[in-house]
Amino acid sequence: MSRPAPITSAGRPDARPGAVVGRSALDGSAGRGSSFVAAGRGSSFVAAGRESSFVTAGRRRRMVALLALLAVVATAACSAEARSSDDPSPFADCTGLTAAPPSAPAAAPAGKLPDLRLPCFTGGKQVALRELHGPALINIWASFCSPCRTELPVIQRLADRTAGRLTVLGVDSGDSREAGASFAADKDVKLPTLFDEDNKLINELGRINLPITIFVDASGREFVQALPLTEDSIDGLVRTHTGVTS
Repeated sequence: MSRPAPITSAGRPDARPGAVVGRSALDGSAGRGSSFVAAGRGSSFVAAGRESSFVTAGRRRRMVALLALLAVVATAACSAEARSSDDPSPFADCTGLTAAPPSAPAAAPAGKLPDLRLPCFTGGKQVALRELHGPALINIWASFCSPCRTELPVIQRLADRTAGRLTVLGVDSGDSREAGASFAADKDVKLPTLFDEDNKLINELGRINLPITIFVDASGREFVQALPLTEDSIDGLVRTHTGVTS
């Protein structure tokens, strides 16, 4: 009768030579355990690698999307800036506005007008209101103002009748360039016009409602008309407040 393999202090069969079965079983189990551990570690490494790839790919996609968005925003800003200066304008430019009308007697600048510089709608040249010479008529309007839509064509016809004798100037106030240009083009309005997006002029005048018309005579004296001008009233007002017969 054979003796059982002695038990070590660790509770395992003694791995001495001769204990073949115990050693083989133990080695086989350890081998399998090693395989499982190795496989487990390999799986962890593969999973970690895949996770890292997914994270990297996700970050790359987010970065590409962000760069694309920034490009769109920059393009839109450039386009808006280009439109503000390059859009076709129906108005004449502001060349010669600060000189007296050719056939008018020597005139003083309109020194009592607000001390403002406003950009010309066409070309963007800054025009100082106090450098304007009379006789002149300044009409402040906006495309969203219903009385202005009726009055502005009347102002344009006055400008056509008095060319060379009376300076006729428009000021598009509190409007957008697109709306102002579209309205003027529809009404065939071409008189030189300043663009006052922030209502600076009417604020300086202490006014709220549009339209407003400022008459300037040859001595630089001004008269402010707060009611719309009509075909019936405009000639008399021009003659009274500028001395020009239209």
